[in-house]
Amino acid sequence: MAQPIPENFTSITPHIILDGGMEALEFYKEAFGAEVTTCMPGPDNMLMHAELKIGNAMVMVGSNQWGEQGPKAPNELGSSSCFIHLFVEDTDKAFEKACQAGAEVIMPPADMFWGDRYGQVKDPSGHVWSISTHQEDLTEQEITERGEQWMQEMEGKC
Repeated sequence: MAQPIPENFTSITPHIILDGGMEALEFYKEAFGAEVTTCMPGPDNMLMHAELKIGNAMVMVGSNQWGEQGPKAPNELGSSSCFIHLFVEDTDKAFEKACQAGAEVIMPPADMFWGDRYGQVKDPSGHVWSISTHQEDLTEQEITERGEQWMQEMEGKC
């Protein structure tokens, strides 16, 4: 009998729609070290479906093939409604690798008040990836205090 949740997957698995086709797989391999575990190409460079292993997580991807009522890539919508968060061993190294592969810088890496080294990039389809390395274990109180201080420092800068 088949497992209800396939091996290597978790209960929640992102399934993102791409603005493009097969070339997107090359971007994810180069930018994030993705391993393509399943690939179903379609006609005219379309990517019907692929499954990527990035670190210890799985991500499903595919070209927009669903027509007007189906899901769209962020570039088609003009915005993204979420981040895809990627924990890595070295934020700066992973960030640079993503940028060299063609990602657009949204927020350069910085040490954040919640204890992570954190940055953001946008992939060619418009998905925003936050890239992070956890550096400090902090209490909720410490995060709250640092967050308040950070907000005060940010006043007038936006």
